[in-house]
Amino acid sequence: MTLEQPLSLLPALEDLARRAGSVILDVYHADFSVERKRDDSPVTEADRQAEAVILAGLASLTPGIPVVAEEEVAAGRIPDVENRPFWLVDPLDGTKEFVKRNGEFTVNIGLIVGDVPVAGVVLAPALGQMWSAAGPGTAAAVEADGSRRPIACRRPPATSAVVLTSRSHNEPDALRAWMAPLAEPVLEFSGSSLKFCRVAEGSADYYPRFGPTNEWDVAAAHAVLLAAGGELVTFDGAPLGYRKPRFRNPDYLARARG
Repeated sequence: MTLEQPLSLLPALEDLARRAGSVILDVYHADFSVERKRDDSPVTEADRQAEAVILAGLASLTPGIPVVAEEEVAAGRIPDVENRPFWLVDPLDGTKEFVKRNGEFTVNIGLIVGDVPVAGVVLAPALGQMWSAAGPGTAAAVEADGSRRPIACRRPPATSAVVLTSRSHNEPDALRAWMAPLAEPVLEFSGSSLKFCRVAEGSADYYPRFGPTNEWDVAAAHAVLLAAGGELVTFDGAPLGYRKPRFRNPDYLARARG
């Protein structure tokens, strides 16, 4: 498989995300323990098992293309991605939501070429929802039977724009200050990369994020957002890029492209 046509990768990526999601649900519906990583973030057997499934699948699908994956990075296994296409994988985004058993967690697989996410798949296994894209106009909600519904960002309304924030990570003072210029905004809570997908499908308008995130947290959903007519920018208006030191993101805003 080559990288000349990322769209051709989507069926295999969607299948791979579903296989990882199945492993996650097996753990989700059983008793599981929660450990703590060095940064005090939670990790479970579901994170590790899903990542193993995805790593094996990508090694078969695109041999030689490096993969930066959350648990691999936590273990100190970080490939050289300078000037090369590479995958960014978060096998279980929203581990806190997984532990709370509220269903708002996702599998995320994104492909970076240059400085842009060119393909991405986001699966919410407990909700039975998937979003997928590989280039402008290809963003879709994918049903369990494989049928596709095109999605697109909407133009934010003059009043009552829907603003999304995290269930588990938010900075209320910064968020309140950012929302102040909006007319009667509607604040809603959501977990994991689902927030990007809601902006991409036009059921929400803004997702401002204050606080640390990593590139694997956003890459797959960023690809969907771009394909749906959206953008992910820093608060000075610059597009969010990749290959940053330690793969750390600055604060950002997901929205429809102006």
